[in-house]
Parts: sequence; C-alpha cells; structure tokens
Amino acid sequence: MNGEHTARGTRVPTSLAALALGVREGTIRQWARRGRITRYGTRRQALYDLNELAALAAGEDGTTAASPRTPGV
Repeated sequence: MNGEHTARGTRVPTSLAALALGVREGTIRQWARRGRITRYGTRRQALYDLNELAALAAGEDGTTAASPRTPGV
C-alpha cells in the first residue's frame, strides 16, 4: 500500500483518497481547502487520513461524501 502509518491511522496520497471515496482527486483537494478534511504530508505530497475519509463517507460530518455526478438525479 502506498501510504504512511501513524499512531492515529493510515494516511494515503490524494489519488488513493479519491479512489477510496469514489470521487475525483480535485474533489479531495477542494474538500481540504474548505476544511472538510485535514491535509497532512509535505508541500509536495498531500496525505489524507483513512479514518477521517471513512467518517466522511459514512456521513459523520453531517454531509454526504459526494454529490451525484449526473445532474437531475
């Protein structure tokens, strides 16, 4: 796995975070800028916590993980 293990959990790069939630990488970056998820890592490589992503996917932040990609559905 291409991730970083910490005492709090596993942190993964943007590409794997997007894959885990079924969204585009740009969506992950946008959520980080807006404060929905925490960005870790270095300036050159962002990392995201899998536990935090799972909570987002489960709706524990009060929102849904992603909007439908098909308009009007």
